[in-house]
Amino acid sequence: MLWLRTRHISLNQHLHRIGKSLSPNCPHCEDTPETVQHFLLSCPQYTRERHTLTTALRRQASSITYLLTNAKATAHLIRFVNSTGRLKSTFGDVPPSSR
Repeated sequence: MLWLRTRHISLNQHLHRIGKSLSPNCPHCEDTPETVQHFLLSCPQYTRERHTLTTALRRQASSITYLLTNAKATAHLIRFVNSTGRLKSTFGDVPPSSR
């Protein structure tokens, strides 16, 4: 979870900043930077996965602060990240929280 909180993660905005991506934009959304907030809350590519997250966390699923800091959100957020497959090449499947 630390990589999401610090925004030092293999999403294009960060990769572009460190010279590892040609563009900061989301691979699915034209002219939209691929930020942590975009990935978690608004990228249409992950609508299905986000629906599952919203079903579990209700309106709290739309709060970036809640998702990244509340222990009750951790397991659901990890399931979301794994189900998107977006970070799999970097992290593999993120293991469930040990809390």
